[in-house]
Amino acid sequence: MRLDKYLKVSRLIKRRTLAKEVADQGRITINGAVAKASSNVKTGDELVIRLGQRITTLRVEQLQESTRKEDATQMFTILKEEKIS
Repeated sequence: MRLDKYLKVSRLIKRRTLAKEVADQGRITINGAVAKASSNVKTGDELVIRLGQRITTLRVEQLQESTRKEDATQMFTILKEEKIS
């Protein structure tokens, strides 16, 4: 699944266009490598997302084409969250 679509479906980022912009700015890594919006995401991958004043590290648990709001949090596990000062 494309990175930008995964971020939107999992509701980590609200809009796919915003997810694409964030990825193209180099603020997302997959398993330590800088990712583009078209990068493939697989179950078990570790994502690091720098968004605003936060760095969030998470592990991909599920890939789904669409999901309900209540089920979106089951798609990932947050490993670490830190604020940038």
